[in-house]
Parts: sequence; C-alpha cells; structure tokens
Amino acid sequence: MEKKRIVITGMGIICPTGNNVADAWSNTASGKNGIGYITRYDRQLTQNQLAGEVKDFDPDAVFGRKEARRLDRVAQFALEASRQAMEDSGLTITSDNMYDVGCIIGSGVGGINSFVESQQGIDKRGHRGIKPMAIPKILSDSCSGAVSLNFNLRGPNHCIVTACASGNNAIGEAMHIIRRGDAAAMIAGASEAAIVPLCVAGFNNMTALSRNDDPETASRPFDLNRDGFVPGEGAGVLVLEEMNHALERGATIYAELLGYGHTSDAYHITAPMESGEGAAKAVEIALRDAGLRADDIQYINAHGTSTPLNDRAETNALKRALGETIYNIPVSSTKSMTGHLLGGGAAIEAVFSIMAIRENFIPPTIHLAEPDPSCDLNYAPNTGFQHEVSNVMSNAFGFGGHNAVVIFGEYRDNGNI
Repeated sequence: MEKKRIVITGMGIICPTGNNVADAWSNTASGKNGIGYITRYDRQLTQNQLAGEVKDFDPDAVFGRKEARRLDRVAQFALEASRQAMEDSGLTITSDNMYDVGCIIGSGVGGINSFVESQQGIDKRGHRGIKPMAIPKILSDSCSGAVSLNFNLRGPNHCIVTACASGNNAIGEAMHIIRRGDAAAMIAGASEAAIVPLCVAGFNNMTALSRNDDPETASRPFDLNRDGFVPGEGAGVLVLEEMNHALERGATIYAELLGYGHTSDAYHITAPMESGEGAAKAVEIALRDAGLRADDIQYINAHGTSTPLNDRAETNALKRALGETIYNIPVSSTKSMTGHLLGGGAAIEAVFSIMAIRENFIPPTIHLAEPDPSCDLNYAPNTGFQHEVSNVMSNAFGFGGHNAVVIFGEYRDNGNI
C-alpha cells in the first residue's frame, strides 16, 4: 500500500533566538548568540552561570493573568508555539473536524517550575502551601492537554517523554497517526522550561554542563575544547497534515515529512554508544522510510550538544550510516546559539530544518574555533551560507538511549488532487 504523504502547513516557535519563526530563523541563520547569563533565578545558587533563556515573554500579556497562572511555564511555551502554528496553517477546528485533528506535545522534564514551587510551598506552610492546580501544572502532559483544550482538538492526544529525543519522536509518531488514518492533521512538537536550580545543579553534578562562564564560548559543538552543554528553554510546534487534506483546503505547504527512524542504544542511561551504532541505525531507518539515499541529503541539523561524548558519537554515527558521502554534506548544530532545550530541542530544530529548505541556507555552528580531530566533518563553522537544500535530516538523541531521526523534504506536487 502506498504511504500517505504528510506535509507541514504551519510552524510556531519560542526560543532563545526569537519568539516567532521569522525572528528565530533570522537570528539563527545569521549566527546570533541567544545564550547569556541566567536571570530566571539567583545564578549564584548554581555553579553554572549561563543558559539560553526565552526573552521578552510576558505570559500575563499573552494569556491573561488568570489563565497564565493555571499553566506552568512549559505549557505556556507549548501553547504559544501552537497558537503561532495554528494561525500560520489557517486550519480551523469545527464540530465537523474536531475528532480528525489531534496533538502530540513532548517534554523531557515537564512542569518542573511548578514542582519546585510546590515543594517550597509545603516546606513553608505544609499542605496549605500547595495550590489547587499544582498537580495538573506539574504533569508533562499538561502541554498536550492545554493545546488540545485550547483548540478543541478531540483526536489523538499524547505526550511523549523521551528526554532530548522527545521533539522528533512527537513529530514522527504524529506522522504515523496520520498515515494509519487515525487523524487527518496533528499538531506536533515539544516544549521545555527547566532553567531552575534543581535541574541546572543536577546536570552540572553529573558533569554534563559546561563550566565555562563566557557566553561567547560556552556552547561550542564539535570544538576540541568543548566541555558540556548549556541549558536552554522554549518550544517548537508543527502542523502536520495528510497532503490531500491540506490541498483540499488550499493550505500553504512548507515542506514534506518524508521519514522517521527511532532506535534505542540499550547501552547506558546517560552516555551514547561511542561507536554511534544505535544512532546510525536510526539514520538508516529514516532514510529507508523516506525512500532516500545518503547522497539525497543536502543538510544535517545535528544533535550537536557540545558534550565531549555526544559530538564524537554523533560524528561516528553519521560516518557509519552515510559512509564517505557524509564528507559532502554540511552539518551544523544550532544549539551553539540556543543552548540545549532538552526535550524541546528537536522541535525547534525541526523548524530550523524546514527553514533551511525554504531559504536554501545552512545555519552555522558558532563558537567553533579549534576543530576536534575526531570530529572531522563540515560543521559550517561560525558563518552560514547559501546552499541548495532539498532534503534535511535532523537528529535527536536522549538520555535513556533514545535515538530519533526525522527527514524533511522540499514539497513537490506530483499531480495529486
């Protein structure tokens, strides 16, 4: 049976380089650094001073004070990115189609701000210190729940929690839902808002974070002197539709979602396989699903966290899966500008991947001053460039051994409808 074609008709983003697609892409493509000193809390509480924070976001102004207080920051981001994506798509939900549209919004950590606030409340006042909405705000599925409720989406409603692979898994599984006929359209993406002392100190104490306090050199994927990732926050959301459904309503089609691969390392709870075997298999599965070969890919948005282990393992995985062809494919890590959004990372990178196709442009890996000899690919160091881009692969790998790869392609009308 021929696979249903899945297209992207809407995009939304809120992240350290911008609070809408135009700004976030423009700043990312030009190599503007979104990482700075932490303002979300007294940064003297943690050894790490830096983060990729969302800037100039006032939830009271966006949602109204009452609604904003009912949502954790992670759900606020998810809802705002979804609002942008839905508005961009022009998809209207009515009583006739509300069971045909669903959502999957992933999150690695969920409502950690509300968790911390609730613990502080109970420490100070006992049970009286816990707000009535504490539990709904803490749950990771508060993001998908808020999106479903806000837009009256009565189709499939899921939250995927696969650490830093959550965004790609959400997009890939949403594609499968549409392919098998359980929905005509899905809102898919991920959100994270984990810049709190608990998370920052926790990642630091497991030696995952950079100890570098210079915003201009701390996040430096593939550099010889990289020493860990810089945490970030934000959300990315796509509207996925079955192609004929999109064409029938005259939607603008930004790209096509061609392939998805997902494997598990089954190796270590936090460290990747240095050989890249599991990640390479996910790449191979995504290529097979897309019906593409290695030389059909013109750009790879790398997971590229700036940790010593990940960047080397990902480089090995790409060599293993793509062979000598990988030396002809530009690879870059936009985390050099945004920091690592954990569960939200792959979702914003999906937006950047689609924009790379739309603009025929490779965003750079900034802060790459001294290449690591073991990371010897073309990482678009420091400056982006024009490049013909028809197909983009975007990688995401997470704690727990999760490997998730998606492939987007330029939409081509083959005479359907």
